[in-house]
Amino acid sequence: MGNRFFDSVKKNFGFGFMRLPMKDNEVDYEETIQMVDAFMENGFNYFDTAHGYLGGKSEIALRECLVKRYPRDTYIIANKLTSNYFEKEEDILPCFNAQLEACGVEYFDFYLMHAQNADLFEIYKSCNAYETAFALKEQGRVKNVGLSFHDKAEVLDRILTEYPQIDVVQIQFNYADYDDSGVESKKCYEVCVKHDKPVIVMEPVKGGNLVNLPESAQSVFDELKGGSNASYALRFAASYQNVMMVLSGMSNMEQMEDNISFMKDFKPLTEKEFEAVWKVCDIFKAQDLIACTFCKYCVDGCPMSISIPDLFSDMNCIRRYVGWNGEWHYNMHTAGKGKASDCIECGLCEETCPQHLPIRKLLSDVKGVFEAS
Repeated sequence: MGNRFFDSVKKNFGFGFMRLPMKDNEVDYEETIQMVDAFMENGFNYFDTAHGYLGGKSEIALRECLVKRYPRDTYIIANKLTSNYFEKEEDILPCFNAQLEACGVEYFDFYLMHAQNADLFEIYKSCNAYETAFALKEQGRVKNVGLSFHDKAEVLDRILTEYPQIDVVQIQFNYADYDDSGVESKKCYEVCVKHDKPVIVMEPVKGGNLVNLPESAQSVFDELKGGSNASYALRFAASYQNVMMVLSGMSNMEQMEDNISFMKDFKPLTEKEFEAVWKVCDIFKAQDLIACTFCKYCVDGCPMSISIPDLFSDMNCIRRYVGWNGEWHYNMHTAGKGKASDCIECGLCEETCPQHLPIRKLLSDVKGVFEAS
């Protein structure tokens, strides 16, 4: 069955290649192949990657685990043009060609301008990045041009007004961020509806935060006697009319099997399930957790090699679980790496954070909790 927005896309659930199973800091191809096969065998075909995912290993894993093993017309690949890999217009085509080579294909089904915000949009405009992508579409080397987005709704509205040729928009959309003033999931979705653009959803479980819920929130879902926590989060996103695809960055076969179980024959949330989701949302927000999704964009450029997402995870666990052995985990996450106190406040992390977190302040808070003695 084709997706109602794009006939070549099957169903409404995609495999994000950003959080693959790892073994000794390398992609575990054996388990990834099992996941790819299960995904394809159950009627899905949409795969999402980017040049910088997993330190450059994502595209290659896609080639080895999917492209070399299946006919080209049986799967869909979405890739992205990331600002780290070009400084001027002349750099874009070499980058694009390198991505094709890394993935082992001759065209991309979707090519997205990556992580657009107000500042990056101006850089992409100055380099004619959108125009280059539209030209690639005319040549047949790209089937659809889109953007992934991390900013306020008014910025998205401006981009879609300036470039009405855009085919699709990828936004962060989940029940925790629905009314969040920083992410503006609902408002961004409404802008897409206004411009009649199909929506691809990223971070439907907020980097796993909507899977590992506080006990009081867990009891709400347990009362439904239904699916997993992930099922309510993914089905929430997929229940909205303009959503054509919900991505999940799965890290093992267990997650793949769980997601397939409720997305193979997708059913929107019922009214009762929506009510439960909003109750869980209220509880989740009351925890005062750091809204990190573990994308690790902040880690790549950190001059002090601070594993920022891990330290934020330690902080969240301290707040969420009474008696949790946070000091042991903090020492493990800083072994051979920078501590929170090593931050030189250069701000590079905040420039790349899709969640717009005040990372420097938060690291200071982490320091106060774990390095007070």
